[in-house]
Amino acid sequence: MEKQLSNSSNLRLKKIQTFGIQYAIYLVFVVLILVITIKEPSFLSLNNFRNILSMSATRIIIAMGIGGILITGGVDLAAGRMVGLAAVLSASLLQTMEYPRRMYPDMPILPLILPILIAMAACGIFGILNGIFIAKLKVPAFIATLGSMVAVYGVNSLYFDRPPYGAQPIGGLDHRFTALGSGYVGFNGLYSIPYIVIIAAVVTLFIYVLYNKTTFGKNLYAIGGNAEAARVSGVNVEMTLIMMYSLAAVLYGLGGTLEAARTGGATNNYGNGYELDAIAACVVGGVSNLGGIGTVPGIVIGVLIFSVINYGLTFINMSPYWQQIVKGAIIIAAVALDIRKYLKKR
Repeated sequence: MEKQLSNSSNLRLKKIQTFGIQYAIYLVFVVLILVITIKEPSFLSLNNFRNILSMSATRIIIAMGIGGILITGGVDLAAGRMVGLAAVLSASLLQTMEYPRRMYPDMPILPLILPILIAMAACGIFGILNGIFIAKLKVPAFIATLGSMVAVYGVNSLYFDRPPYGAQPIGGLDHRFTALGSGYVGFNGLYSIPYIVIIAAVVTLFIYVLYNKTTFGKNLYAIGGNAEAARVSGVNVEMTLIMMYSLAAVLYGLGGTLEAARTGGATNNYGNGYELDAIAACVVGGVSNLGGIGTVPGIVIGVLIFSVINYGLTFINMSPYWQQIVKGAIIIAAVALDIRKYLKKR
């Protein structure tokens, strides 16, 4: 009888441990919100929640691309610089006619969608090149995207520094464009939903379906689990990787245009470090740095956790230095849990 009770207790303990490891990130998210709310009860409001979602929207779109690449076992260090390229391109093509430092003084007002598509396509080209270098030429993803990061920044800086005004911040953006970043649907106040949040939600739904309900998505997980086994099973590994790096770059392009719209301007330094934030958010959200594991909801939660840290800890007047320590601790804990899950599966 005692032995049965002991076995039952051990089984229950193992279930609790498994649950804790599997859903630790969600528990951390809830605890983080509770701690901030206890410190400052006014934090728990619809207005703050909407602000956090608005801050997170572009980061979520960027993280969706990074997450897919991490699932394949790769990495993309060029993401942030592509965000900057998209921001500069879209902003330079969507300035008002009245702005005195217009980059293209004689250019007519363009349809809103055209500069956005141009920016996304420009990033997509770099994504295709990354995919070819990695899949066809077998250049390690870290090295290929590191080189791409430097090259994209150089291209963006050359474009940004063009005459007649040189390297000046791009401002005077078309109100149609800035409305994407600051406009909303619904009544002004508690019941409004920012356009940028709606766009991020649509992109997230699309990526969820793509990663979970299509052959392409299944191939991503197969490649991340074991690329050689996937190849033997009939998966076109090279083409899948090229498509993934291209898709990710297009998402960076969309994120960059929305970031320019949200902030009302752009410089060639936009997006600097975004790739590291996105990678950290994905890992915290349960995307394995070893490949083959990751979920779209987890990525969203990972981004929201860092947004809550940035917004919430600032809201309670915590020193930015302490915020960095909290971020670092969460990243290390997330990777440790990731390795634990991997070892348990082995």
